[in-house]
Amino acid sequence: MIKKGFLTLILLSVIVLLPAQERGLMNTSKSKYAQLTNVNLSAVKWTDGFWGDRFRVCKDTMILNMWNTWNNPDISHGFRNFEIAAGVYSGNHWGPPFHDGDFYKWLEGVAAIYAVNKDPKLDTLMDKVIATIVKSQREDGYIHTPVVIEERNKGIDSHKNKKEPSVVIGTKVGSEDQVGAFANRLNFETYNLGHLMTAACVHYRATGKKTLLNVAVKATDFLCHFYETASAELARNAICPSHYMGVIEMYRATKNPRYLELAKNLINIRGMLKNGTDDNQDRIPFRNQKQAMGHAVRANYLYAGVADVYAETGEKVLKDNLESIWGDIVNRKMYITGACGSLYDGTSPDGTCYEPDSIQKVHQAYGRAYQLPNSTAHNETCANIGNMLFNWRMLQITGEEKYADVMETALYNSVLSGVSLDGKRFFYTNPLRLSKDFPYTLRWPRERAKYISCFCCPPNTVRTLCETQNYAYSISNKGIWLNLYGGSKLETALPDGAKIKLTQISDYPWEGKVLVKVDQISSKQPFSLFLRIPEWCEKATLTVNGKPMDVVVLAGSYAEVNRQWKKGDVVELNLAMTVKLMESNPLVEETRNQTVVKRGPLVYCLESIDVEGGQSIDNVLIPANIQLTPKKIIIEGSPIVALEGTASLIQEISWKNTLYREISDSNKKVNIRLIPYYAWGNRGKADMMVWMPLAR
Repeated sequence: MIKKGFLTLILLSVIVLLPAQERGLMNTSKSKYAQLTNVNLSAVKWTDGFWGDRFRVCKDTMILNMWNTWNNPDISHGFRNFEIAAGVYSGNHWGPPFHDGDFYKWLEGVAAIYAVNKDPKLDTLMDKVIATIVKSQREDGYIHTPVVIEERNKGIDSHKNKKEPSVVIGTKVGSEDQVGAFANRLNFETYNLGHLMTAACVHYRATGKKTLLNVAVKATDFLCHFYETASAELARNAICPSHYMGVIEMYRATKNPRYLELAKNLINIRGMLKNGTDDNQDRIPFRNQKQAMGHAVRANYLYAGVADVYAETGEKVLKDNLESIWGDIVNRKMYITGACGSLYDGTSPDGTCYEPDSIQKVHQAYGRAYQLPNSTAHNETCANIGNMLFNWRMLQITGEEKYADVMETALYNSVLSGVSLDGKRFFYTNPLRLSKDFPYTLRWPRERAKYISCFCCPPNTVRTLCETQNYAYSISNKGIWLNLYGGSKLETALPDGAKIKLTQISDYPWEGKVLVKVDQISSKQPFSLFLRIPEWCEKATLTVNGKPMDVVVLAGSYAEVNRQWKKGDVVELNLAMTVKLMESNPLVEETRNQTVVKRGPLVYCLESIDVEGGQSIDNVLIPANIQLTPKKIIIEGSPIVALEGTASLIQEISWKNTLYREISDSNKKVNIRLIPYYAWGNRGKADMMVWMPLAR
């Protein structure tokens, strides 16, 4: 039984809610071992430019369009399942078992939007769905609509007769015919509960209402009881461990020490299994893991959750392992778009000893080092979001700019690519090449779709984009950190209580000029502004009120400007936005002698629609000295900076029934236009590639 570390804390389960002024996306009261802290949830508002445009699509289209999907039982039972569990309707559960968690993600996105615009219609909508969620919860705190609906349909009164936590203890893991909590490890209960916890914290911080938080408190208490009494084998229900992040959020929101102990014990449990798998990152105890392995969503969620535990506990081995895993991802296993998970299906390269009974299956997973195919790249949007969440937490822990670089790369490229520019259609996977001649069918559609049977990525993308403003700034004891650039307004307080208002004016990522104006400051004490200088920036200049500053402005760092600020001060940062041709490590066999075009944080791609004369993209070669000129265009109502230039073209010869042939001449020229990778697939069907062959 897993009881150690809990018995002395059971009597301490007293909920102490944070005052309203401390509400934020995560912890606005500083975690003990974190260098940076979030600003309040409503502190930042996008005004214009790139993120202003994306935020308008979020609030005007994404949120309500997805609600129409959830609320239509002919398309999805995402909300109808809660209504059936609550007794509003009769019927059966329909859809994947993780639908509850996906619905919570959407609700979190609504709360994040409401924190900024205070739209009463959104508040009313949240009240409506939360009232149904409340009725779906058992008296003992358990909430999972597949089980609650089945209990209701079998005549089990799950809402009145279970005042004490009721779990299935000792049940054969994976048993499909069991009814009850955690009877089937593939029911994704802890995944769903984790997203409930996070959504509840964001909703409370956005509205001040405890309606959803009370549900999450009961559910977290239930989870505590489960882990206090369950066997290690049964505890393997931690599929896609969003509950690591969720439990820490609950600890930060309530200051209940029992929740922190639960979070620490979740890591301990991973070291107690005898038959773990790489697919679920539990073949090896986490404290022995040094490399990224297995299912990329589960992995990145785990790493983000462990980073949260470190931020509260300071356990050195956790941070050491996370830094090692991060290096393995970034230096050997991550796509140039920040995407993760190269394998659709396969055998674990780490958990295989070539005996038939010990070869482990993996899917949607990290592969071997440098194994980064393009056409078959899985790169699930949820994994890319997980990579972003992992790096955000590492940035908070350390204050090191390299984590902001990866976070930004993933956000601009492999997260944004998961949704169409109009906010209505979604990708599950994010390949780096698409060809109509590809000889076999992959599992997921090649075009974005309004509804995907596995609907985890769309609401995850929506909530992430609804919350981008909360990643733009951080606070430390020294001052304010600028992590993401874009037209915005910040209204916050420094740790000493001094109030400050800033306005940022920038057309980033299209242009490198950033203006930061001090609109209000209540303190005469000096403090610092930390302006991020991305690693890709070869040259940057920084002035205050038109005068150069004697500060270190170095790529891959934060430039610190410390002074006694006054109203009207203007900081101007100029980041050189040069076009770069990138190459990969030669051990990445799929991209030898190929190049990727980058400008600022954006990765560019070539679609067949943008090749002069309708030539095949397979015949386009990129000269090493190509001159690419930025040009503003509009796609699906969204302003974009494309890159135009002249490439080389090889002779058009059919490859039908041909595997090898002599090299063709490439003495012809062809005009091409490259667009940001996130914007591909918005103009109808077309072939696409990110890595392009260099001209011979």
